[in-house]
Amino acid sequence: MAVLGKKYSFLKLLTIASLLVIGSCKQPAPESTETKQEAPAAINIPVPAFNSDSALHYLQTQVEFGPRVPGTDAHAKCADYLFQKLKSFGLQTQIQSETITTFDNKKFRLKNIIAEYKPEAKQRVLLLAHWDTRPWADHDSVRKDQPFDGANDGASGVAVLLEIARLLPASGLETGIDILLVDLEDYGQEEDDTRFPRQENTWCLGSQFWAKNMHRSDYFAQYGILLDMVGGANPVFPKEGTSLYYAPDVLSRVWNIAQNMGYGQYFINEPAPQTIDDHLYINQLANIRTIDIVHYDNVKKEYPPYHHTHGDNLSIIDKNTLNMVGRVVVQTIFTRKVFRRNNGSGI
Repeated sequence: MAVLGKKYSFLKLLTIASLLVIGSCKQPAPESTETKQEAPAAINIPVPAFNSDSALHYLQTQVEFGPRVPGTDAHAKCADYLFQKLKSFGLQTQIQSETITTFDNKKFRLKNIIAEYKPEAKQRVLLLAHWDTRPWADHDSVRKDQPFDGANDGASGVAVLLEIARLLPASGLETGIDILLVDLEDYGQEEDDTRFPRQENTWCLGSQFWAKNMHRSDYFAQYGILLDMVGGANPVFPKEGTSLYYAPDVLSRVWNIAQNMGYGQYFINEPAPQTIDDHLYINQLANIRTIDIVHYDNVKKEYPPYHHTHGDNLSIIDKNTLNMVGRVVVQTIFTRKVFRRNNGSGI
């Protein structure tokens, strides 16, 4: 499968025009390690236990609203749910809103949802995922013009971040954490869409807007982690190419942590093609070193077979995958390390 212009595409010479798409993977499901705890490597604060049942509940709740397509009732209800849930955890929460025009000349009210833990802290980490779903199942063989549930592509990353947000207030963590749920990520123009003139930068509209209009004028994070398709069964997470280009040290650190936790067969030491995803614009426009944890079959050079189809529903979700990714991210943010800025200067 090679569909030019998809959100997930190969980047040649770091130009968006030369991107190719990627697909699925087949690996044993990760074993649940819910009861294990990892001691933090650099700070004397206990690492809180990630609860995969809680994350699964957050995922199911999003799916129950229906496809979170911009402009729909399900989208509006889910936005309110996410905002209220993050606020209920005690985080400083806001919605960044703007009217956005998509490639097909439609206008939508973009809603980026931002939650800050310890907004006064100087050292910060950015965690993000997209919460919208694609309006069309354009990779399916049936009902291609209808939306799909987006249980993995969208809801899974959000679910993991909601559970992390729940843990933060009682954790004692001194580092500030910003959770960014971006909108209009999946409303991009496919390469073979001839209905409209070919356009660039049609994907990841929420992250593009945030990167140009950050919620604080002086905002900077030491690094960022994007979660995309992190709830499916049989996952493999290779080292995605855009992450390798912009933030190789951040990527190595996260993968080392995952492997030390026993997840080496899932977080594999293999480079994967570069992609257009939200982290591309966070790196390019916001100058925040950001990586992408994304499910990708490095042998078949494909995303999972249900990607952008009606098969992306609750039946393909495995809470053990949510648990694994959640634990790795929690361990990472509780292990303190200073990274350099994209321009090479230290922070």
